[in-house]
Amino acid sequence: MAATSPQTLLEQALAASSADDCIVIVRDSTSANLRWAGNTLTTNGVMHALRATVISFVRTADGTCTGSVTGSATDTAQVRELVAAADAAARAASPAEDADELVRDRTTPDWDDAPVHTDIHVYDDFAPALGEAFGRAGAAGRLLYGFVNHEMTTIYLGSTTGLRLRHVQPTGHYGCTGKPTDLSQSAWVGGATRDFRDVDALAMDAELERRLGWGARRVDLPAGRYDTVLPPSAVADLMIDAYWYAGARVAHEGQSVYSRRGGGTRVGERLAQPGVHLASDPAYPGLEAAPFVVVSSSGNESSVFDNGLPLGRTDWIRDGELTALLQTRHSARMTDLPVTPAIDNLVLDVDGGAGTAEELVAGVDRGLLLTCLWYIREVDPQSLLLTGLTRDGVYLVEGGEITGVVNNFRWNESPVDLLRRFSHAGATVPSFSREWGDDYFSRTATPALRVPDFNMSSVSQAM
Repeated sequence: MAATSPQTLLEQALAASSADDCIVIVRDSTSANLRWAGNTLTTNGVMHALRATVISFVRTADGTCTGSVTGSATDTAQVRELVAAADAAARAASPAEDADELVRDRTTPDWDDAPVHTDIHVYDDFAPALGEAFGRAGAAGRLLYGFVNHEMTTIYLGSTTGLRLRHVQPTGHYGCTGKPTDLSQSAWVGGATRDFRDVDALAMDAELERRLGWGARRVDLPAGRYDTVLPPSAVADLMIDAYWYAGARVAHEGQSVYSRRGGGTRVGERLAQPGVHLASDPAYPGLEAAPFVVVSSSGNESSVFDNGLPLGRTDWIRDGELTALLQTRHSARMTDLPVTPAIDNLVLDVDGGAGTAEELVAGVDRGLLLTCLWYIREVDPQSLLLTGLTRDGVYLVEGGEITGVVNNFRWNESPVDLLRRFSHAGATVPSFSREWGDDYFSRTATPALRVPDFNMSSVSQAM
C-alpha cells in the first residue's frame, strides 16, 4: 500500500491521536465538468481533493467530550495537524449529550482497494453529441446554456474501535437551459446520472425545442389557486424539504409539522393519502448510497457516535402513515422509537401511480404545468409551509393540451399537505431536484403529481 494512500493516511491519524478513541473519515474525490453558454463550450476542468475529518473522544468523570476537525490531508504532516487540533478541541469541550458506545469491529471486504476516480473521458460520448446540439440549436435560432458535473468520491471510515469501512459514491448531474435569440422565454431540462452513459445531448436539445415551441403563445395570469401538474423534478424539490425537516428530536420537542399536539411525535398518525409511500434505501437500484452512517459532526439529526452504524431500507411514510423520523441513537432514547438515521436518497411511490406528467396534463381542463421550483425557503415550521418561485417554463393547459406559456409566480405550499391533497400521481421515475440536486441531494425518484388547488400566491417578474 502506497505511503500516501487514503488508508495509510487514516492509519497514521489513528496512531497519532492521544485521545481515548478516534474516528477518521477520509474522502478521496475527483470531479470533471463542462460548462457552456450561447452554444459554445466555455470551460471544462478536472479536480482532485483528499480531505480528512478527525473526530477525537476524551472520557472524563462527567462524560465523553468530542472534537471534530476537517481539512486537507495529502501528507503525514497535514494529518498530524488535524489530529492535534481534534484532540485539543475534545479536551476543551463540554461532555457530549449524545454520548454513546462507538460502533466496533466492522470491515468491508473492499477496504484495501484504491480510490475510484473519474476524468474528462466520462464525456466521450456526451461531448460530441453536445457539439452537434449546438449546431442544431444555432441553426434554429436557439441558445443553449448549461453545466454537467461528474464526481467519484471514495469514503474510508476507520476507528480505534475496529471500524474499517469503504464506500464508492458516483454522483453526476446535467442541466441545460434553452432560450430564443430574443431571450423572451426560457426552458430547462436536467437530471441525475451515475456515469453519463444514459444522457443524450441531442434528446436534451430536442426537448428544449419542444418546450420553447409551447411558448409561442404568451398568456398573463393573476395569482390564485390552479389545477397544477408538478413534474418529478418539482416533486423532488418539495419532498427533499419534507425529508430534511423530519428530525425526530425537533418533532419530539414540539417544533415541527411532525410534532403531536400535546407532546411527542406524530409517528403512527396518517399524514398522507392511503397508498403514499416515502422511503430511503441505500441499495435502491440506480440511487445506491452509503450503507453505513458517515457523520462529521453532531446535530439534531446526526451524531458522531453513530458513525459506522449499518443502514437499510427505512420507510418514512408507509401507506399514508408516518412510520419513522430522522433518528440518532440519542434521539431514539428520547422518543422511545427505533434508530433510523438519515440515508442519502429518497423515493416517493404512490399505489396505482402511472404515466408521465404530460399524461396527467391530458386530464386537466384548465390549469398549469410547472417545470421546476427554486429559491425555496421555510415560512412556518409547524405546518412546513414553504415559499419559492417557479422557473424556466410555466405552461397553460386548456382542454388537456398545452396551449402557451404564462408568467412566473411566487407560491406558498406545504409538501406534507400536498401529499394529502393531490388528485393524481404518475409513475415513480428517477428525478432531479433543480433547487437541491446540484450541491446537496441528487439521488431521488418521484412521480409527477396533479394538485387541484396549488397556491400561486403572487405574480413574479422572474424570467
